Amino acid sequence: MQITFYKYQGTGNDFVMIDNRDGHFPKGDIKVIEQLCDRRFGIGADGLILLENDAATDFRMVYYNSDGNESSMCGNGGRCIVAFAKRLDVIQNKATFIATDGLHTATIADDGTVSLQMKDVDSVKNEADYTFLDTGSPHHVEMVDDLKIFDVRNEGSKIRYSELYGKTGSNVNFVKDEGDNVFSVRTYERGVEDETLSCGTGVTAVAIAMHATGKSKSDPSDSELAQQTIQLNVEGGKLEVSFDFSHGKYINVYLKGPATFVFEGQISI
Repeated sequence: MQITFYKYQGTGNDFVMIDNRDGHFPKGDIKVIEQLCDRRFGIGADGLILLENDAATDFRMVYYNSDGNESSMCGNGGRCIVAFAKRLDVIQNKATFIATDGLHTATIADDGTVSLQMKDVDSVKNEADYTFLDTGSPHHVEMVDDLKIFDVRNEGSKIRYSELYGKTGSNVNFVKDEGDNVFSVRTYERGVEDETLSCGTGVTAVAIAMHATGKSKSDPSDSELAQQTIQLNVEGGKLEVSFDFSHGKYINVYLKGPATFVFEGQISI
């Protein structure tokens, strides 16, 4: 079977995008998905995303990691599918869609910048040397001094497969404080089992963790905070996360950054 695919990337986090509104894609075939994402024998991507029909929203997002398994929410993938939906004339400049972690809304600017509303976060686990939270996907957040030369792949893998997170594992983010609400981030992603150039749910987790641990400018002891904005430097570019903090809960969480079309093609599977 021959399928049409589209390649998108968001700050270097890249995806194979497929219009599956007619249901033609073999969703249960892990090997096909893994091969399409393979960088030597396939198209090459961190993940594969299907755009499908949904009765209550503009579309449904179905996300697979590059290992072929359906996964939890992908923030950069969510931004890219909004750009993809606009290319398909499914939406114009606003979108409402359903993903594995629930309902999302988004806007896309003329320059391709997508602002995506993420899930609310009401639980942040702060330990002495790390923070853990779920922003649609589980994330371990840890500060390091030597981020540029840090061995993200090996150290991230150790934490991902440690007894701390059991069989399901966790994504792992290593962070350096650059000052003035700017943080640099490198992420090891489960399912990819390697460092990626960017992780949307990861930088969202980092931004919230930096507030929760008092490393951003605002005081986490304040019960109310109107729109904290944090800048995140990732290996593939720059992202922005904003949120409101209300009585221990992070609401109105938005991930903002570019979502870029790379190329279109056909491939036999």
